[in-house]
Parts: sequence; C-alpha cells; structure tokens
Amino acid sequence: MVTIGIVYELGKEALLFFTHQQWEVPNKITITSIEPAWITFEVSSSGSEITEGMVIRVNDEVMLVTEAQGDQLSVIRGYQDTEVSFHPTGQEIEVANKVSLMEFFTKTEWNPQIGRFGIWALVSATLMTTIIAILVALPLGLSAAVYLSEYATEKTRSTIKPVLEVLAGIPTVVYGYFALTFMTVLLRTIFGNDRVEIYNTASAGIVIGILILPLVSSMSEDALSAVPRSLREAAFALGATKLETATRVVVPAAFSGLAAAIIVAISRAFGETMIVAIAAGAGPAFTLNPFKAAETMTGHIVRISGGDLSYDSIDYNSIFAIGLLLFIITLILNIISQRIVKRYREVYE
Repeated sequence: MVTIGIVYELGKEALLFFTHQQWEVPNKITITSIEPAWITFEVSSSGSEITEGMVIRVNDEVMLVTEAQGDQLSVIRGYQDTEVSFHPTGQEIEVANKVSLMEFFTKTEWNPQIGRFGIWALVSATLMTTIIAILVALPLGLSAAVYLSEYATEKTRSTIKPVLEVLAGIPTVVYGYFALTFMTVLLRTIFGNDRVEIYNTASAGIVIGILILPLVSSMSEDALSAVPRSLREAAFALGATKLETATRVVVPAAFSGLAAAIIVAISRAFGETMIVAIAAGAGPAFTLNPFKAAETMTGHIVRISGGDLSYDSIDYNSIFAIGLLLFIITLILNIISQRIVKRYREVYE
C-alpha cells in the first residue's frame, strides 16, 4: 500500500509536469497599448524570439501568434476561451510551453525556468557518482567478504563485522562534509587545484562507495557463508589451495547472492542524497569529467525543494518527474536483482 501511494503521488504530479501548459517569461514587453479590436501590436526587441504558432499570454488573455515580422506580432485574440481586453503599454509577455518526452529524455540542458528540460544533465552526474561508488565498494567489499567467510577466525570475524557495520550507522550528512573537507582536498593535492574543482562528483562517488561498503561486504559474506562446506572439502580433496577454492568454487557458487548484493548497492548509491548535495555541486551540468561540479537527480531535488516554490509551478512539478524517474530506475534494478537471484540460484542438499 505504501508503494502504491508513492507511485500514485509521484505519477499524479509528474503528469502535470508533462501535460500542463507552463508559462515562461521571454523578457519581452508590449511597447504599445493593445486595444480589444487590435490583432497586431509591437513588442520589445530584447529577450527570446517569439515565432509563428506560439501561444502567448498578456495579463490574463491568451493569444495565438499567426505571424511574426521582426518586433510586430499578428495574433488571434481570446485564445483558449480567455476574455479579450485592453492592455496598456509595458505589459510583460509570457510564452506557453509543454514538456515533451522526447526533449526530456534526449536533451542535455536542465533549466525549467527558461524552458530547458533535458534530464541527462542530472542523470549523467548520478551515473558518474554511482559508477565511482561501485568501483570503490565492489573490490573492497568482495575482498572483505571473502576474507571474513574463508580466512578469518570466529574471533576476528566478530571484531571486524561490527567495525564495518559502524560505517553504515554514520549519518550521511557527516559523510557529505567528509567528502567536501577531506576527500576533495586529497584529490586536489594529488591531481592539482586547477584540475579538481572544489565541488566534484569524484569525491562524492568515492565517499558513497565507503558508505555502501558495509552493504556489499555484509550481503556478500552472507551469500558466501551459505555455500555448503562439502563443496570446499571436495575442492581441498582435489588438491585446490584455499585461494583457488575461494575464487573458483565458493564465489561462483554464491554468484546469485553476490549479484543481488551488487545491484542493491547500486540502487543505494543511485538514491544517495546528502553526500551529493553537499560535495558534488549545486547546478545541473552535462559533463563526463568527474573532477567537475555537477548536480545529481537527488541533489537537485533537495536544492529545489528547499527553495520558495509555488504550488503547480514548473519547478515544483519538475521535482516529481525527477522523483518518478528515480523510482522507476530503482525499481528496474530491483527487478533485475530478483531475476538474477532466481536464474542463478543453486540449491544443494
């Protein structure tokens, strides 16, 4: 029921983002008064261009532009059943816009206030931080899991596991400041201040990798420990070393559990909020350079939500569209995880 409620609310508000007519300000004003009988008038030359076929609004009256010659517009008055009225000189003109799915999924510039709706500016930063996090957490987490499962004594295991799990209990806002004040400084020291910006996705991704490390190691260790002892003994009987047994017998036998752990960790990294909000950057930017500032999907939602948003504005509705996309991606990852577990699960007697 909670999931249904989440999908309903996200879907309802996201639908408004894609279907409602949004009004943008092209920074143009009327330079003559507009009488009710007039269908032609002049506008200022500054601002964005208004072309034929655009729907504009002056005060509460909506008009359809039938011809645009320089700064002179010919319009159909009272469009969309609005009232034709007199408009004095200096009235601000607004331009109607609707967000298309094509623009949303193919463009790379995100700025709803000026009509730019390319979600890839946010998705690219999210993917970069997630990939970096997995590159950090995967080798360290699997190595820790193999050590705890195959090499560590019971006393060592009872000491190391709680230490790893302490990492999962640290507030993510603390991780965010750690990324900004320590990891960024470390990267700037190694690669140079001119190459690494103060806010960057690399430091955020590395620290997210540290954050999900306990998740990867704990779930992987559980999967490895579930492999029957008889498989290990059979490998030893054939002359395999402990390392060969771990890497060629135990790890392949636990593949479904390991894959599930990795995908769950990816979902966790994809949805991380506070670390990227603090350390990655506070402006959408389409870049593949991890040393540049870029804003992730979750970081953008946090920043926009903290501002003064009016209900049903384009910025307000946009955060629900981003949230719905984030939910769908996470859902797909979890479905893939379930399929992998079901496909590669091995049952031993």
